[in-house]
Amino acid sequence: MKEVLIIGIAGGTGSGKTTVAEGICERLGPNHVALLQQDSYYKDRSHIPIVEREKINFDHPEAIETELLIEHLTLLKSRKAIEKPVYDFRQHIRLDKRVIVEPRDVVILEGILILVDTSIRNLLDIKIFVETDDDIRFMRRLERDVKQRGRNMNSVIEQYEKTVKPMHLAYIKPSKEYADIVFSGERENSAGAEAIVGYILNKILR
Repeated sequence: MKEVLIIGIAGGTGSGKTTVAEGICERLGPNHVALLQQDSYYKDRSHIPIVEREKINFDHPEAIETELLIEHLTLLKSRKAIEKPVYDFRQHIRLDKRVIVEPRDVVILEGILILVDTSIRNLLDIKIFVETDDDIRFMRRLERDVKQRGRNMNSVIEQYEKTVKPMHLAYIKPSKEYADIVFSGERENSAGAEAIVGYILNKILR
């Protein structure tokens, strides 16, 4: 049985991680790759009032149910399907439904904190960090949270100043040192993505 490759793509909020991940997935095709987002593994907070949920520091490693994420990565590496959680960012809760993710030759995991945790890093065959100017990342996050996650501008700015920026400096930015490859999220990364895809195809098709 061929070895399953796990690719980790990290970087700050709004850095362009998802764009890089989706670009690699598109080049490989759905028969070869499965995509996981660390955001899906936010801890369920449905047992507390929404006013309290909104105060949670979602950019701290403790906001993630890392044990479940590691369990799912391990299952996929063993070519077993998983039931991925579905997270509602508007309500800050995990929904009852699940999404079945079938095992593939390649698993791509993307998220801001995936290079912070040693146990996750140890499961990654290739570690990518997407680096982008802070101002660009902030504007991207502001647009996303207002348009896609039902937030208002003032709440996004307040959250960025109170938790997003400090956590980026404390955890995410320092985790770049563990990356095998650093991409710029400010420009097209087609050449870099093609190189990664070429390496992956050489591994899984030989």
